[in-house]
This record gives sequence, structure tokens and C-alpha cells, in this order.
Amino acid sequence: MKRTAKALLTAFSLFALAAPALSTPSTQIWIPSTDIQAYGVTHLTVDSYIRTSQDDPYFPPVFVFGPTIGVLPYEKIQMEVGFDLIYNGVPEYDSHPIYGHLKIGTPEGSMFESSPALAVGGYNFGTEKDLTNQNIIYGLVAKNIPVLGRLSVGYYQGNEDVLGDDDSGILASWDRSLPEISDKLWAAIDYQGGDNALGALSFGFSYAFAPNASVIFGYDMYNDNDIAGEDTYTVQVDLNF
Repeated sequence: MKRTAKALLTAFSLFALAAPALSTPSTQIWIPSTDIQAYGVTHLTVDSYIRTSQDDPYFPPVFVFGPTIGVLPYEKIQMEVGFDLIYNGVPEYDSHPIYGHLKIGTPEGSMFESSPALAVGGYNFGTEKDLTNQNIIYGLVAKNIPVLGRLSVGYYQGNEDVLGDDDSGILASWDRSLPEISDKLWAAIDYQGGDNALGALSFGFSYAFAPNASVIFGYDMYNDNDIAGEDTYTVQVDLNF
């Protein structure tokens, strides 16, 4: 697994150059999803993560904003690339605010009837060695189940020099639109394993207040508060152009 991750990291790092924080490919609440921006669509995210305790000794609120763009004009193979500017009020991090990300995958039913969605990608490609270059590589598989919703599962590997010894873990999520209540509502629960800065259980819902705009309200419970800081409330505004 580590050998495979290093090979993928070499390729993904080229995008990172062109292009502890969260860089945002298309996500659920916290973890990546198998969703990929359509060709020619620019997705702009403006995210905030507010600590539940003002006495948190680690980090003030985190603010994230940046674009993600769909770059492949194909139905069965899709790809997105992007970057974010991330600020958490800690000068050594805020002086290196650029983080790159990308994802490539195929939607459900594209390989054969009832085939699952597949995606591989990377995020948190920071520009400062041994500080912001978490260099997360991941793979995901997802399948919609009637009535129940969509289930996703995967695995990630990060940079041990930044994340520490526990630098990998599972990715898992459930998400579902809620037409019984409103066609504009969606809910999700996701989990990222690992006792590191990224490990968390998150849950929340979104409301689409326009055809190309929505807002997510969520809550993040970190696996190890001594490393990641206190839990956070998150508000994420997503716009498509």
C-alpha cells in the first residue's frame, strides 16, 4: 500500500506544484466523495470551521476558499482539479496558504450495468515541506441503494512526516437526498480513520437555495482532540458556474 501511495503521490505532486488544513475536492461533509465536477463547470467553495470551545489551545477558526474545475469532456471518465487558500490564524501555516487537489473517476453504471462509482485522487498538497504537505492519496468506491441512499468506502494514505505514525485509515460515508421533506435537502454522515489531524466523524445536511448554490451545515468530531483540536461546527457555501 505504501509503495502504491508513493507512486501515485509522484504523479499528483505535479498538479500540486501548479496549483494541518483541509483542501477540498468534491466532498461529503468532511471526506472526499466519488462526485466529480462536470466538464467546464467551476465550483467555488467557501468553508468555515468554528471550534466548539473558545479555550482550544491549538487552532482558531479555519477558513477555506477556492475553485475546483471539471477538465475532461467525457461521460465515463471524469476529472477535476483545483486549489484552496486556507487560513487558520497560525502564522507559520498562514504564510503558506495554497493547497492543491485533484480527482479522477467514473460514475455509477459507466463500466457495466449497476457498476459502482470509482474515484482516486489526492488533496492537501501543501507548498511547505514537513509543514503543510500532508499529501493525502485516496481511493473510493460508492453505490446507490434504493431507499437507503448512497454508501461509500475507501482508504487514504498521507505524509508520515506531517501526520505522524498514524498517517492512514479508512474512509466511509452515507448520503441521501431527502425528497420526502424537500427536493432541496440532502444529508450525510462520514468518517475518516486515523488518530491524526484529519481523523473525524462528521454529519450534517445541505440546503440548495438556488439551482447552482447550496449551503452545508455540519459538525465534526475529531478522533484525537489532543492532535486535531476541539470539535468544530462547519458552514460550507458551494457555488457552481
